[in-house]
Amino acid sequence: MMIKCLWSSLLLLFAVAVQAQVVTVAPTFPTDTEPVTITFNAAEGNGALAGCNCTVYAHTGVITSNSATPTDWQHVQGNWGTADPNVQMTALGNDLYSITYPTGIRDYYNVPAGVTVDRMAFVFRDQAGNTVGRESDGSDIFYDVATAGADLQTTFITPAQSSFVANTGETIAVSASASMAADLELYENGVLLTSVANSTQLDYNLTAGSAGNNEVMFVATTATTADTSYFQYVVIGSVQIGALPANTEDGINYMPDGSVVLRLYAPGKQNVFVLGDMTNWNLDADFLMKRTPDGQRFHLTMNNVAPGEVRFQYLVDGDILIADPYSEVVLDAFNDQFISIYPDMPEYPTGLTTGLVGVMFPGAPDFEWNDGGFQQPEKMDMVVYELLLRDFIGSHDYATLSDSLDYLQRLGVNVIELMPINEFEGNISWGYNPSFHGAVDKYYGSPEMLKTFVDECHSRGIAVVIDVVYNHAFSQSPLCQLYWDQANFKPAANNPWLNPDAKHPFNVGYDFNHESGATQYWMDLTLRRWVEEYHIDGFRFDLSKGFTQNQTNDVGAWSSYDQSRINLLKRMADQLWAVDSDTYIILEHFGANNEEIELSNYGMMLWGNMNHAYNEATMGYSSNLAGGYYANRGWSNPHLVTYMESHDEERLMYKNLQFGAQNGSYNVKNLQTALDRVELASAFFYPIPGPKMLWQFGELGYDFSINYCENGTINEDCRTAPKPIRWDYLSDAGRRDLYDVTADLIYLKTNFEVFKTTDVGLDVGGFMKRIHLTDPNSMNVLVMGNFGTSQGSVAPFFQNTGKWYEFFSGDSITVNDTQAPITLQAGEYRLYTTMRVERPSQQQGAPTAIDPITGAETAFGMLLAPNPTSDFSVVTYTLPAAAEVELAVFDLQGRMIYSDQTAQGAGQHSAAIQQLPAAGVYLVRLTANGVSQTRKLVVR
Repeated sequence: MMIKCLWSSLLLLFAVAVQAQVVTVAPTFPTDTEPVTITFNAAEGNGALAGCNCTVYAHTGVITSNSATPTDWQHVQGNWGTADPNVQMTALGNDLYSITYPTGIRDYYNVPAGVTVDRMAFVFRDQAGNTVGRESDGSDIFYDVATAGADLQTTFITPAQSSFVANTGETIAVSASASMAADLELYENGVLLTSVANSTQLDYNLTAGSAGNNEVMFVATTATTADTSYFQYVVIGSVQIGALPANTEDGINYMPDGSVVLRLYAPGKQNVFVLGDMTNWNLDADFLMKRTPDGQRFHLTMNNVAPGEVRFQYLVDGDILIADPYSEVVLDAFNDQFISIYPDMPEYPTGLTTGLVGVMFPGAPDFEWNDGGFQQPEKMDMVVYELLLRDFIGSHDYATLSDSLDYLQRLGVNVIELMPINEFEGNISWGYNPSFHGAVDKYYGSPEMLKTFVDECHSRGIAVVIDVVYNHAFSQSPLCQLYWDQANFKPAANNPWLNPDAKHPFNVGYDFNHESGATQYWMDLTLRRWVEEYHIDGFRFDLSKGFTQNQTNDVGAWSSYDQSRINLLKRMADQLWAVDSDTYIILEHFGANNEEIELSNYGMMLWGNMNHAYNEATMGYSSNLAGGYYANRGWSNPHLVTYMESHDEERLMYKNLQFGAQNGSYNVKNLQTALDRVELASAFFYPIPGPKMLWQFGELGYDFSINYCENGTINEDCRTAPKPIRWDYLSDAGRRDLYDVTADLIYLKTNFEVFKTTDVGLDVGGFMKRIHLTDPNSMNVLVMGNFGTSQGSVAPFFQNTGKWYEFFSGDSITVNDTQAPITLQAGEYRLYTTMRVERPSQQQGAPTAIDPITGAETAFGMLLAPNPTSDFSVVTYTLPAAAEVELAVFDLQGRMIYSDQTAQGAGQHSAAIQQLPAAGVYLVRLTANGVSQTRKLVVR
């Protein structure tokens, strides 16, 4: 008798058995040419359509020999959001719906001859497509298609799971099927239970035996062939009670003796199994976790775990399958197939399990850090560059971002703030839909790639802050799934971490209860690991005003002073500062000023949104910029992180070009004028003392709306959609001027003590604005600007008579009358100092440039960005004198594949390489006045 190996059969069994919960198919082994009926049980899977009292439509396709991956749908049927009769299902009652393909699968899906149909793929929807039935973990539903004339096949229809927990004496209804008439036998632990001759169906009521592992085998035999399927069940005797191993904490613990200790907080749960690579993805009584005497936690010590990547999950109380909440890497069956930048990414255990899977790394070597001498910038000196990896570089990975640090270092930023990089639902996201707060999202790269990036930033004096989302979690989070009210699709009332209903307005996802000790332990531990394992320098806390249990739907009441919220934030800060006292804590709070003052006085920083005021000013309308200075808010400490743009605000340039004022020939909607207006605003932004933040490409005048859609339209539904990546802006002279002005202003702010002074005078209302900064130990500064659309004059009120130097033009004046009016054209600005300061971007002389990689003086200071790249790269360089310039690209065999020659004057220049060759490594050579400089360019 031919019997397949246990491993292969379990692969097939698990795939079919899990499907049986949501979809059943008649016949059980459908070929691609015979009539077939699909029945959907809306109460199973994620249960989204259960009791919907609606018309249900199948959205369906097939996995074929042409599919790129095992989940790559082909020949999709159904027009989403429409009442498409081709995919309308028939309601059978009791949440059951069916659809029949009377002429077979191949004909229904229009699969051409010669293409093999492997599986059918489904999700189910209401007419609008707003409610969608899927697998319980949110993944698509698949069902295998049999091959006509193929060998005998077997499967279990019930039980649905290939491995599960049962109680002694429990009746297990067994229903097994064969693809053709055969002699059928059912065995338990090698003992024959029943048999049927010459049949395709066997049914039997099995009584679960004693404690331990039990294997049930279904064998079908004909005169010429045989096939076998298995399921396994474990009967739990009594869960062992044991104290927690010493020196461990919740999650994955790699012990000095080489063992691994797993700890799970799950109060009130009865039993937890660990399953994964170490159990061949079967339940095993030896991997039943011990429970602590107080019933709060479960733990398991695993000895002799082989070094490498070990995939695993927890099965809680026999029906809740989750990854460890503290997983460092999480595998996702659906989304991982679209990730290509993670080197040697662990494979999802397809066919062996469902849901999200955690990965442990026993025996992994420690990362070799080189940042021991790094000192974070002082809070007053911080210039934060907020960026979304997805929309900043085409390859959206840490390696390429590291290669782009030359650009940011030249700009002068000393803090990079990454929008959420922890594991979030899906791939294409801003990241504010978190599922695992301590795991690195693989869409941006591996944990090692992130560590390398942080280490490189630190080598350049740049701190790294990550945007974290501890207000809420989304439904894929194991903190949701462990205590979940499926009927109402929200956290259950006994959830230790999450409120069943949000306690405040503007909540998304599921709201954390920050007064819960469970939440505090989990939050402190995940934050500590970011600091200790990844050397993260600080955190920007999204929606920190939501850290409250004072229930209200009134926005005003929510924003008012809340002592309990203050206490919670102080507690969190104390825990973080106990790990590293220099850790930045930045709150997106926007609460009552007296509450923000108290938090600021405690050492936290808070976002200061000045987008409206600055944008009104850049568009040519009256506004007051005084709120950008912390002291004007009554604050004693410079902990206000002000910004003109953030990820969450409309772009200055977009509104300038759309809504800018016009007065005669002066028109803010003109591109160059609009750019000049951002320069003007920048001159009144960076000099004001206190930490600053700019949003990616703001230094180049990014002018695509925050609501820009990928099809070119503007719609609020596209707010978080991918945006064009415009490194080619560097080749535009006007945008490069804005970059230079921004870099020069940042240079001033971070290099001269006067920009930390508390002797500040702000006259920044109306159209003619002034800033006075006075420091007798450094120098005095006067900034003046005309934000109007016509010529005007301003009384400067210089702080002293004598010599003053205009920073941008290099001119100087002798002041005898400190109030003598100065005429400024529309949009004109000036920055005067009592000490001559050269603009770094305009300094001349040979050599004039600093090599952005080595820091050494060089002929051109040549920079390629982005590099590596997949679409284009921009070359920037400085010429010490006018020259005939040749820019050429060579392959590694020395063959020239691109060349351009042009005469250029002294100064900074940019050129875009837009027609890139095929993937590979190339050499970009710049030659002027007989001197050449070469850079390596990687094309992906």
